[in-house]
Amino acid sequence: MKSNNKQQALLVILTAATFAVSCRVTKPYKQPENVADSKLYRDSTTTDSTTMADLPWTQLFTDPHLQALIKEGIENNLDLQVATARLEAAAANLRQSKQAFLPTAEATASVTQQKVAISQGGSFITYNRTYELSATASWEADIWGKLRSTKRSYMAALLQSEAYRRAVLTQLIANIATNYYALLAYDEQLKLTRQTVENRKADVETMKTLKESDVVTGADVVQSEANRYSAEVTIPDLLQNIRETENTISVYLGRSPGTIDRGTLAEQSINVDLKTGVPAQLLANRPDVQEAEYQLRYYYELTNVARTYFYPSLSITATGGLNGTSLNNYFDASHLFGSIVGSLTQPIFKQGQNKQRLRVAEANQKEYLATYKSTLLSAGQEVTNALFDYNAAIDKASIRGQQITYLQKSVDYTKELLKYTSNTNYTDVLTSEQSLLTAQLNSISDKLQQLQAVVTLYRSLGGGWK
Repeated sequence: MKSNNKQQALLVILTAATFAVSCRVTKPYKQPENVADSKLYRDSTTTDSTTMADLPWTQLFTDPHLQALIKEGIENNLDLQVATARLEAAAANLRQSKQAFLPTAEATASVTQQKVAISQGGSFITYNRTYELSATASWEADIWGKLRSTKRSYMAALLQSEAYRRAVLTQLIANIATNYYALLAYDEQLKLTRQTVENRKADVETMKTLKESDVVTGADVVQSEANRYSAEVTIPDLLQNIRETENTISVYLGRSPGTIDRGTLAEQSINVDLKTGVPAQLLANRPDVQEAEYQLRYYYELTNVARTYFYPSLSITATGGLNGTSLNNYFDASHLFGSIVGSLTQPIFKQGQNKQRLRVAEANQKEYLATYKSTLLSAGQEVTNALFDYNAAIDKASIRGQQITYLQKSVDYTKELLKYTSNTNYTDVLTSEQSLLTAQLNSISDKLQQLQAVVTLYRSLGGGWK
């Protein structure tokens, strides 16, 4: 009795020691510290956790044409389908890793016919026939946590694939919206340019009338003609930009290039507060940051797996079945056989390979830690740049409005002065008209910059996938 108690106590001690050692072999993952500090957003010290990233894209983009395009893109975009396929593959790998905890089993049915030598008691013409039906099961004990770490690595890979799919989704929404606004801006510039051409055609007729009255010279008439064509020559480029942008959006929608149904630039407005929240929220909202961290976790667990290769593996194999030389009464108990084998395997001459595996895993872990930090810093940079870009567009729009007002007055005044005084020539009219057209086109670009900055900020904060 005392001997059995000692053996049980020894078994408990060995089990506890093995568990303690296994805990030191594999290490639990911890999120890197101090990667999302309060200074991640430049010139921003807000503690308000409200962020526009929590808004559904349907609330940010209220244009029904744009909403329809985004919905179509989500349903048909090919890059998003690729990301979904990768997610399905990662889920299959995770399911496979869970199966590693279960015993493997296989069944075998065989018939063996052989001639036994006379020296072994056989006959020259007699053949022995053996029938065997057997099953083998094998199980490896996860003493050092290799299987658990492998499963956690596949879980990280699954989460990484899901984060990648969300990153593709947010980028897709941003790309569609950005190109949609660019398309509206090209439409507006084309409309303005065509109206300008019509106005300058009228100016040419006016100049011809003034020449007949000896108010201007033939050179002024020729200059007015050139002024008209200087505006008209930009129309083919605008039409090409429109066509190319439509083709780009069509690709995002997963359809052949074609016309895009759309509204107008004047209808676009931003009716939400541009709240950025606090930098730490990027870890929860921005998919590419999440993807980078899950990638780091994946290689962290592979490092754990690499450590376990230095320690012995324990496996148990059981075999059983039926064996006989005749099918008569084959399932009789006398034909049963079975065996169970426990083996402990310690690597001896694989130390070089195991060390290499560990060094590679640790190097990969360092690489993706740096990648994770870099991704987070880039996210903070994008948020800061988008905010500054939006504010710059607002400031320019206010100043540009004043510029256009005074340039329009300049055009009107110089045209009137040309008719009634000799102190003004047509060069002054040309200069004022060209300056006005440039300012009007830039005003459209300012509105586009404002809208696209909002899209960039929304994507930079991780909005769009919720």
